[in-house]
Amino acid sequence: MPSKFRLIALGAALIAATVLGACRDTGKEQLFAISGKLFEFNYRLGIATYVITLRPLRPMGEGQVAVVNFQNPAGGDPLIVNQKIWPKLPHITLTSPPLSCVVKDKPYSVTIRIEDSSGTLLQSLETTMTSTEDQTMLPDRPLVIGPKYELNPDLAGHPDGKLPDEPKPDCSKAV
Repeated sequence: MPSKFRLIALGAALIAATVLGACRDTGKEQLFAISGKLFEFNYRLGIATYVITLRPLRPMGEGQVAVVNFQNPAGGDPLIVNQKIWPKLPHITLTSPPLSCVVKDKPYSVTIRIEDSSGTLLQSLETTMTSTEDQTMLPDRPLVIGPKYELNPDLAGHPDGKLPDEPKPDCSKAV
């Protein structure tokens, strides 16, 4: 009787181990994980951008490219960035072109495709980003210009960077 019980217990333990092992996600297909994301408001330059950081989960291959589709806050086509991935870097930083019409507390979608040198999809990541600030807090023009960060003469008499007659971006198509 004890040997039959041992065989049943051993069989049950093997089945349980197999089921648990099959359910575990090892993440072997994942090349990168999103380790950071934010809206960067550069008050000095008067621009807002998306910034996303990817952390490699395993060694990167030569010739890989990140193709990023940033939702355009002003509406219209997405902003697309193709960025080479340098295999020896500890992380990858993806930055959008300057944005307009960013609204506080509104989620914006971002899709990242990791492709090999021939354009074959290796991984796809999707996320949303939400700003804690409204873009209207930025100055109308950069506060400083040139390599020596000289005060922008266009803003003389307007230390807050707001010009009364400056045309504002058309945000009527904003999403």
